Amino acid sequence: MTEAELKPARRSIGATRNPASQEAILAAAEAVLLENGLAGFSIEAVARRARAGKPTIYRWWPSQAALLLDVYHSHKRINFIFPDRGNIRDDLRAYLTGILKTWRDGTSGEVFRCVVARAQEEPAALAALSAYMADRRCQSGKIVEKAQERGEVRPDVKAELVTEILSSFAWGRLLTERLDVSEAEVEAVVDTVIGGILTKPAA
Repeated sequence: MTEAELKPARRSIGATRNPASQEAILAAAEAVLLENGLAGFSIEAVARRARAGKPTIYRWWPSQAALLLDVYHSHKRINFIFPDRGNIRDDLRAYLTGILKTWRDGTSGEVFRCVVARAQEEPAALAALSAYMADRRCQSGKIVEKAQERGEVRPDVKAELVTEILSSFAWGRLLTERLDVSEAEVEAVVDTVIGGILTKPAA
């Protein structure tokens, strides 16, 4: 018997996620994706690797896209924090730099590219990605809202749109594998954006 056959399978525990089982499934999903690519990714392969039941995985993640997004978000939650440096230029610079670094270092960028690719083919994946991005826009928009409260940014500026412009720049670099962005490029992008939103001209 193989080592995998000697180890007991993880038992399904219903709708409530067991932290250890969840971690094992997320780790297995990442490993399967990186080893086999998007074409070779399946819930069956993840279940075998995690020694978990397919019903449990489908109960917790109703689609492959939902599982991949959780793999991605588990990394981003650890590696990315929304900045609060006290001024809009530094906050947006840290925000854009943080996104690029998160996608460049480790496996987060590859996982997210796979999520985006899946969303082009499957309505369920697109819905999952759209919901995730709507939540991220809401969260990142608070960077601009705080600047508005400080009087740095005009009150008519749409907060979520500002960070979406910056993240769109990052998306373009991710999808074309050009994540090695220099500090000067980050500065140029941020200065271009804030030049149109400040209550007074940038110094």
